[in-house]
Amino acid sequence: MTATATAPAPSTRHQIFSFTRVTAIASNTLLELVRLKVFYFLLIFGFIVIGISFFTSKMTFQEQHQALKSASLGAMSIFTWLLAVLATAMLLPKDIEDRTLYTILAKPVPRFEYLLGKFVGVLLLLFIALSLMSMLFLAVLYFAEQGAIEQTIRTTPPQDLPAALDQVHRSTFNSDLLPGIVVIYFKSALCAALTLLISTFASSSIFTVIVSVIAALIGHIQPIAREAYLSSGNAGPLAKAFFALVALAMPDLRALDLADDVIAGNVIPMLLFLKTIGLGSTYIGVYFLVGYFMFAGKEL
Repeated sequence: MTATATAPAPSTRHQIFSFTRVTAIASNTLLELVRLKVFYFLLIFGFIVIGISFFTSKMTFQEQHQALKSASLGAMSIFTWLLAVLATAMLLPKDIEDRTLYTILAKPVPRFEYLLGKFVGVLLLLFIALSLMSMLFLAVLYFAEQGAIEQTIRTTPPQDLPAALDQVHRSTFNSDLLPGIVVIYFKSALCAALTLLISTFASSSIFTVIVSVIAALIGHIQPIAREAYLSSGNAGPLAKAFFALVALAMPDLRALDLADDVIAGNVIPMLLFLKTIGLGSTYIGVYFLVGYFMFAGKEL
């Protein structure tokens, strides 16, 4: 009588963390957001940039390039912020309404992976949108430069032509354009993380959007209000503690904006760029973790 060998049962141990599950949720989130036709705003951005290029065609090339950079970077910052808030605000309420959330968590998928996948999907959306806007912006800037070069060749003496052409190129494309765009991305990612945190306890998408807009306004005006009030000499210990708490909870969004330096052609020090990115990354991580703890304790 011979013993029959039994094949070992396959392991059913659940992985603590799976990049595959996070990637699947992120890609599905990106696909859902694209289906909502959120890229329509790119048409508005295109009209703004091309319209500015036509209206500034009679200016000097320095004035034209500054106007193009100011309008384009400003529009990029506003549109990515709106996209971050609106796209993130609808994630959790939509999944709860469609009961998709319960299906995903029943797999089982940890809530951390679900929330991280959703957030990564929004970050991918912001990256694609900002990349498309940047390519359009650089293309318009390039054609504006070609027009300035042709005008410079016609109006500049031959002996002064090399220096004049170099000035045209430096006033159009400088090394700080890319850092300025990267900071815009991190600023929008921070707003998305804050919106995600608010959505974990909000009752609806509209409430999330309203609170996110108010939080963004506070982030822009709180350094000005704090400086004005503290410099008046009437600030007591409680007021100082309050402003310190507000500054800790809500970052100075004006510090996460290097567009003015880019438009003026100023050189952005590497240390300032790294500090700005570090500040934005820190708040993104903190907001996401706080949002996760809120979501983990939420009854669904």
